[in-house]
Amino acid sequence: MIEHLKALARYNCWMNGKLYAVAATLSDAARKQDRGAFFGSIHGTLNHILLADRTWMLRFTGDRSRFVSRDDGGAEMPVAALSQILYDDFIMLTHERQVTDRQILDWVLKLDPALPESELSYRNMSGAEQHHVAWWAFVHFFNHQTHHRGQLTTLLMQAGKDPGVMDLIYMLRSEPARV
Repeated sequence: MIEHLKALARYNCWMNGKLYAVAATLSDAARKQDRGAFFGSIHGTLNHILLADRTWMLRFTGDRSRFVSRDDGGAEMPVAALSQILYDDFIMLTHERQVTDRQILDWVLKLDPALPESELSYRNMSGAEQHHVAWWAFVHFFNHQTHHRGQLTTLLMQAGKDPGVMDLIYMLRSEPARV
């Protein structure tokens, strides 16, 4: 399980790097254009993934100093909706994505092998208490990112930008051999 999570954390970094690089070639207006997606635009979808990642990482770690959502000025920002825009500025959004991706990877690399089988308790967005085996949430966390990055590839293609190969196995094959 831990090796699988490590691969997914690396994939998260790799894919976000690719998608943000392609999104950076668009104008701010094109990134923010409502394209009829669940979170409206490319920018809105990128914000949603970051907000959700930080929400889950706060649940996993309890570390408010790193994973609570913050506004452009660094002030703690209560999450009112999953469509909430954390960073209107794309450069700031990109920077915060990179910081969070590194934190996710560091967390997974130090993960106690027993943790995925332990019980996870947290409050969901509606405030209801949730209790289940932790690996369910860990796998959901990475699956959620992939789900929305799939939407992003469609949005980018609609904007005339091809993000290229996105397959996990492609990334794994291109990595140096692991011992």
